[in-house]
Amino acid sequence: MTALEAVSYLFVWIYLLSFLALTAVAQREAGRSVWLFGRGKEKQTLPALLFRFAFIGAAVWPLVRLIVGDFPTNDPIRAALDGKWIDVLGSGFIAVGACVAILSQRHMGASWRIGAAEGETGPIVDDGPFALSRNPVFVGQALLFVGLFLVFPGVVSLTLTAALLIAIHLQVTIEERVLAATLGEPYLDYMHRVRRWVGVK
Repeated sequence: MTALEAVSYLFVWIYLLSFLALTAVAQREAGRSVWLFGRGKEKQTLPALLFRFAFIGAAVWPLVRLIVGDFPTNDPIRAALDGKWIDVLGSGFIAVGACVAILSQRHMGASWRIGAAEGETGPIVDDGPFALSRNPVFVGQALLFVGLFLVFPGVVSLTLTAALLIAIHLQVTIEERVLAATLGEPYLDYMHRVRRWVGVK
């Protein structure tokens, strides 16, 4: 593992630990669980499984790769994307993505939830990073995983990144339905003003 790869891997761990710490703070402030994947009318089993697979994989795959060496051998993706400048670009994506996701999660404050359930949404957060994206935490996570793929290219990293992106798409679709049903017109107005990923309308 090169120094740049090690720093990138450290950033992944900083993000994961920050995510868990901020979630614990939000849960303590709310006085109840903020883990909502198993609640509500919407089935969230598949995105929950994909998120867990992606994040656990991101936490352990670089270390496994260091211990066991290149796997699978002769990986065409690794051969195509191996290079210092790709590593620099990927490291930048990881750092920016981690910062965007952490700051956005913290900005949600009492509204932070993992998953969505009717009646457990918290107030709409539409300022700060949420004035530019309805889902800045997911945008940050996506950037982080694209960076992870670039720094540690290969079939396994591609699979982890694809799992995360699919989970994000599924979860955003579910959350939009739950938030529209629970919060009504104020959320519909927010959807009209701010794009799902980046930008105002």
